[in-house]
Amino acid sequence: MESDVNTGTRRQGPATLRGQAVPKTTTDQRLLDSQGRPDWLHTDPWRVMRIQSEFVEGFGLLAELGPGVSVFGSARTKPGSDEYELAVDIGKQLVQAGFAVITGGGPGIMEAGNKGALEGGGVSVGLGIELPFEQKMNDYVDIGIEFRYFFVRKTMFVKYSEAFVVLPGGFGTLDELFEAITLVQTKKITQFPIVLVGTEFWSGLLDWVRSTLLPSGKISPADPDLLHLTDDPAEVVRIITDARAQQMEAEENAVRQAAEAGGNGS
Repeated sequence: MESDVNTGTRRQGPATLRGQAVPKTTTDQRLLDSQGRPDWLHTDPWRVMRIQSEFVEGFGLLAELGPGVSVFGSARTKPGSDEYELAVDIGKQLVQAGFAVITGGGPGIMEAGNKGALEGGGVSVGLGIELPFEQKMNDYVDIGIEFRYFFVRKTMFVKYSEAFVVLPGGFGTLDELFEAITLVQTKKITQFPIVLVGTEFWSGLLDWVRSTLLPSGKISPADPDLLHLTDDPAEVVRIITDARAQQMEAEENAVRQAAEAGGNGS
C-alpha cells in the first residue's frame, strides 16, 4: 500500500492524478461533508450523474460474469502468512467449483483470493475504491474497476456474488460482514451463505452475539445461524455449493408450479 505522500499519485475512479492535481479529500468525503458553505447544493445534481455512471460501468463490466463469490479480509495480511495462504487456497478451490472470485482488488487477503483464482484457472475480479492513500489494484486481478463511492462498490459485491467468505480483518471487513448479515436477515437477499473463516479469530464475536445480542432480544433466535464458521477451505466451498444447489432447486420448483398452475387454468 503506497501513500500519495510518497508517490504523489491518486486513483480517482478511472482517472489517475499526480502532483498538484491530487485533491486533499476523496469524492466520498466531499459528498458526506456537511460543514462549510452550502455551495454543494448546486453541485449534487452532477454528483448524481457521476454516481449513475459508476453503476452503469459496474453493471456493464460484470453483467456476464456468471456465479461469483466475494472474499473479504484484511489488507494488512502479509504474503506468506498462514491467513494469506489460506485465502489463496480458498480462491483456488472456489474457481475450481465454478465460481468467479471477487475481492476489493487491494493487497493482503484480497490479493491472496485473487491469486488463488488466477492460479486455479478461473476468473479473478477486483472492485477497487478511491482512498486518501494510494492503493493500487493487485497484480492478480484480470477484471478490475475502481469506484469513487463505497455504496456503489458495495452494491456490486452483493449483486454479483452468491456468497461472502470473510477472513480475519478490521473495520472494513466488519462493515462488509454486518451489511451482508443485515441484508440476509431482512430478506433483501436470499439463499446467501456468509462463511467466516478462522475459528480462533471469529469465535469471540459469535460468542458475544449468542450471549449478549440474543438474550437481550436484539436479534431473533435463528439469526446466529445465518453465519457459518470454519477453518477448512473445502467446507467453505461445500457450504456455498450446497446453497447454490438449493437455490436452483427452488427456482426449478417455482417454474414447475407456475406451469402447472397455468395448465390447470386453461
